[in-house]
This record gives sequence, C-alpha cells and structure tokens, in this order.
Amino acid sequence: MTEIELRKNKNGMVMLILLIVLYVLAIMATVIGAGIENYVLVALGVIYISLGWIFFLGLKVLKPQEALVLTLFGNYIGTLKGEGFYFVNPFCTAINPAANTKLNQSGDVSGVNLPNQIPNKKISLKTMTLNNNRQKINDVLGNPVEIGIAVTWRVVDTAKAVFNVDNYKEYLSLMSDTALRDVVRIYPYDIAENVDTTGDGVADDGSLRGSSSVVAERIKEEIQARVIEAGIEIIEARITYLAYAPEIAAVMLQRQQASAIIDARKMIVEGAVSMVEMALSKLKENEIVELDDERKAAMVSNLLVVLCGNKDAQPVVNSGSLY
Repeated sequence: MTEIELRKNKNGMVMLILLIVLYVLAIMATVIGAGIENYVLVALGVIYISLGWIFFLGLKVLKPQEALVLTLFGNYIGTLKGEGFYFVNPFCTAINPAANTKLNQSGDVSGVNLPNQIPNKKISLKTMTLNNNRQKINDVLGNPVEIGIAVTWRVVDTAKAVFNVDNYKEYLSLMSDTALRDVVRIYPYDIAENVDTTGDGVADDGSLRGSSSVVAERIKEEIQARVIEAGIEIIEARITYLAYAPEIAAVMLQRQQASAIIDARKMIVEGAVSMVEMALSKLKENEIVELDDERKAAMVSNLLVVLCGNKDAQPVVNSGSLY
C-alpha cells in the first residue's frame, strides 16, 4: 500500500469559525422560533445544537514532524503530514498500532504512561534511536561475544508502517536483532586466519573489533533490507558495546595479553638486530677497531642482552685489553 498525502485539508481555522457561527445561528434560530412560534425553526436549531458537535471531531492539529493516518469505515483515505490545523471528515478514524509501544529509544523515553491515558494516534516522523538490549552471539569461530547496537531510524511511508506490519516498532526491534545475529556470525572477534568475511572465497583480516565501521554498515544494510516493507528508513547503525562473554572473557584477555607480549618482543628483537648490524657496519666503515669472528659474536651477544633485556643492564668496565 502506497501513502496518499492529503494536501487540501489545511483549512481547520476556517471550518472552526464556520462551525462556531453555525452554532450561534442555531441558538438564535431556536430563540427566535420559540418567540414567533415557528416550531420548524425551533426543531432545526435544536437538532443542530444537539448534533453539531460531531463536526468538531473533524478538526485535527499536527505539530512539525507528525503524521496522522486516516481511515473511513475501514478504507484508507490518506495521511495528514506536516504542522497545521486541518479539517477532515468527522467520521474518519486515526490509526497507529504502535501508539502504546514503548521501546528503548529516544522518541519514547519522555513522559509517564498513566493507566487511563488516551493513546496518541499521531505517528512521529522524527529521527529516532533504537537501543536494544545486548545480545550474546557466537562469532564465526564459535566464541560467545556480547554486542549491542544503536539504530537511527525514521518513518518515511506511514501507510506501509501502519498496514503492512502489525506493529512497526516491534517489527523494527525484532528485525534489528535478527540482522545483528546474521552479521556477527560471519566475523571473528579478532583477526583470524583462513576466515572469509566478504563471501568472495578469499581469506581476509575482517573482524568485529578491527572492522567495526564495516560491520556497522553491513548491519545497517541488513536491517534496511528487512524493514523496507514497513516504510522505515535506517539512517545509521553503530556498535555501542562489544566484548567477550563473561564465561570466556578472562581466558581471552590472557590470550590477548600473550599475543601483545609476543608482538612487542618481536619488534624489540627486530630493532635490536638492526642496531647491532648498524654498529658493526659503522665500526668497519670508520676503521675504529677490527674484530675477529669470536669478538664479533661476543659483541653481538652482549648488545642483544642489553637491548632485549627486561631490566637496565649493569655495565662492567674492562680496563685491560680486548685481546
């Protein structure tokens, strides 16, 4: 179903004045008719006074970024969009199946729901943020991770939002969780070998932690593909929380620390070897001293101990000859 925007009904002020004038005329007709004993005029005045209030039901006021989906005896007749004072058929009914739905999102956190509060049938066209609860999902390697996302969205087609799904807010929440699970299962938490995250059959270095922007964009596309029939546009999706599940967090932390130590040691050793090479080449180039293979090996050993050690080296001064 396609949205039909009602543009010619922005005449609420004119109709309000007209209805008030008709009420005044009806009261005058009743009084005058009773004075001149014109019972037909009295009957018309009493009938309008009794039933004229029905026309006031057709007056609708909308604020900026609000919409009202209207039906007449079960048939969709159109949508009022944009701020203004409108007049429509007083027998029209406004529909918003998600009026009482409160999710963890920016558009619903204000205000307190009273037991007898009349639900607001207006549909917000503002940009809102959905922040569902964190989910525990297994990554591509089977490691359980906890992840949370924030989805920025808005309604762009009110007819689809109202008529194509039962409750567009709950539908968005469910589809967001489903898309999140489908995407997370493709990626490892950290970079892993022989893992294809793009689907091209070639292993890559994609991961949840290292490719968060790529993962977020993929989640956005997955959600958008699912909610397009509900008239919802996904503006942005961002990962708000990412961590290993508590049952494996300690082990994975030790693994990350060990990996970091190994990488750091590797860099230290590479740097130390390059410095030793530079020292030997400078000694030979400047002809400061000539060392045989045994002395070179001792010098290399001492320099590597000094450069790669965890603690500061304690120098030993040799006042004698090197030979």
